[in-house]
Amino acid sequence: MHIHQRAIRTAAVSTAVAAIALGLAATGSAKASADTSPRPAAAPAFLAPDELPPHPSSPWHAGEVTAGLPEFGVFCLDEVLPAEGTSHRQFWTEMDTSARQVSVRSATVKGARALATEAEESVRACAAAYEERYPGSEAELVDYGRVDVQEGAHVYGVDTADPEGSGASDVHLFGVGRDGRTVTVVDWGQLGDLSHAPVDAFRTTTRTAVEELYG
Repeated sequence: MHIHQRAIRTAAVSTAVAAIALGLAATGSAKASADTSPRPAAAPAFLAPDELPPHPSSPWHAGEVTAGLPEFGVFCLDEVLPAEGTSHRQFWTEMDTSARQVSVRSATVKGARALATEAEESVRACAAAYEERYPGSEAELVDYGRVDVQEGAHVYGVDTADPEGSGASDVHLFGVGRDGRTVTVVDWGQLGDLSHAPVDAFRTTTRTAVEELYG
């Protein structure tokens, strides 16, 4: 009788130990599964004010990183950049120089590649489109070439003037680059023409913008 009861108690303890072991194994499996499950991609980082081309007489100031497109769009790219998956940051000086960075996270690498190509095509067509839209105006495009960073970047300059109107001249520099599924565009602009544009410093800014997207 005593031997039978002892056997029952031994079996019960063994069952309890097995249950605990199974529970720990399940917990460990769930933890491992949680540890290896895909994590949300990090949000793209944005330039800091001191990473823009230095202004000779004013510091750069920056707004917060904001979801969506800039309120007044991006010259040469108004019809290309989507609102979905987009965030931007505005920069300005105390003079007549300003800049902005717009980053777009696409659903796929293929989509990002297509967007970067479309953005570059839009910039390259911008000068001719400006002259067509504003008869009597003059516009010039300069291709400053590729920047070797991540999946690549390219820098362009666009100079617009309205000699039959106010006579004002504006210059813009554009850096378009991609890292994986994210496309980033940096637009720098001020009064003047391309002879006043800090092209070399802007190429460095473009490189930095793409390098730091997820750094």
